[in-house]
Amino acid sequence: MRYRIDIAVFFILLSLVNSGCAAVLLGGGAAAGAGTVLYVKGELQSVEEVPLDRAWNAANLAVRDMGFVIGNSEKDDLSGSLTAYTADNKKVQIKLKRRAESITEIRIRVGTFGDESLSRLILEKIRERL
Repeated sequence: MRYRIDIAVFFILLSLVNSGCAAVLLGGGAAAGAGTVLYVKGELQSVEEVPLDRAWNAANLAVRDMGFVIGNSEKDDLSGSLTAYTADNKKVQIKLKRRAESITEIRIRVGTFGDESLSRLILEKIRERL
């Protein structure tokens, strides 16, 4: 009986490793470090060592530099949300969250299901403006 349970656990872990879920399960704490970038379920997540206001300004400048049209933007002392549209009318959502005085979490989603390459390009443009 014990042998069958071990085999079942082995195959479950093997399937997690092959699907990429193990990285999220085993490395979940890594997201707390500044400079960490993860792409999970269509959303690019990054933690940057900058205050929220600086990240907010960089995000706004980045989407303008890329020629996006800003549809909606809201910001308070703890978070910010920016919605923009690409030339081909893809919706881009950028969410910022203050984690500490000089640490900001940035989340980028393009479209409904995500676009990793465009999300990474947007993050790169934001980082250029930080």
